[in-house]
Amino acid sequence: MLDKFKIGNYTDNENCTGVTVILCEEGAVAGGSVQGAAPATRETDLLRTDKTVQKINAVTLSGGSAFGLEAACGVMEYLRQKDCGYDTGKFRVPIVVSASLYDLEYGNFSFPDKQAGFEAALNARAGNFEKGNIGAGTGATVGKIFKMKGAMKAGLGYSLHKEGDLEIAVISAVNALGDIIDENGKIIAGTKLGKFFAGSAKYYNLYAKTLKKQNTTISCIITNAKLNKKEANDIAEIAHKGYDMAISPSHTVFDGDAIFCMASGEIKCQIDRLTALIPDLVAKAVRSVFY
Repeated sequence: MLDKFKIGNYTDNENCTGVTVILCEEGAVAGGSVQGAAPATRETDLLRTDKTVQKINAVTLSGGSAFGLEAACGVMEYLRQKDCGYDTGKFRVPIVVSASLYDLEYGNFSFPDKQAGFEAALNARAGNFEKGNIGAGTGATVGKIFKMKGAMKAGLGYSLHKEGDLEIAVISAVNALGDIIDENGKIIAGTKLGKFFAGSAKYYNLYAKTLKKQNTTISCIITNAKLNKKEANDIAEIAHKGYDMAISPSHTVFDGDAIFCMASGEIKCQIDRLTALIPDLVAKAVRSVFY
């Protein structure tokens, strides 16, 4: 499934951080939407429809907050050795878009460096869908309305969809301030008070002045659909509805939420079909960490 894409992970269990990379060595039309107020991102301006570059070679999701953006340099080095990237004439420059989540306080102070990014790319293979304490989800937590006290371990999740020849996958590293809720609004993971869920939304206004910008859920949608750059950006934008469906509260000023979309361009598909499907797939990817 989605064999134009390769997915790789680097996991640092000792320091509780890691990297997840999604490669498309041939290049994928891409878009992105950063709706969180506290993002750590790289090369997102290239995704705008008015920019020259039309395709990217990789999305890197990592821990380590802004320090973890260094991992993208390792992915670039891997792609350089493969002679992949934007043709500038004499050289090819790999286009690697990245986002990092804040996991510095879960384990030791550490972040994925260039070597970690290179190893994640080296490990990448088609169909490598994994979830749990792996890659960018290694140090991820949810339910931090009382900071780390009462928070629950989260991780990396994914969802898959096949409809005829159309294929879609969503990969999410879930590190939200809020709780994770099911289709009926029931909390399935989040802030605990003893044996019970506190309900982060209920306490949000009361504790807002004490909170810090230390949360982020970052995702990448991959599809074999044929999209242009505007459509890829539109999909990334509407995909944030999936966060609203699965995270409570979502998109707070303390979250740096970002979603990217990569399309390999093999199958013709109506854009409205994708926009109908993808928010639910994002919600499923977020919830999958806890099922």
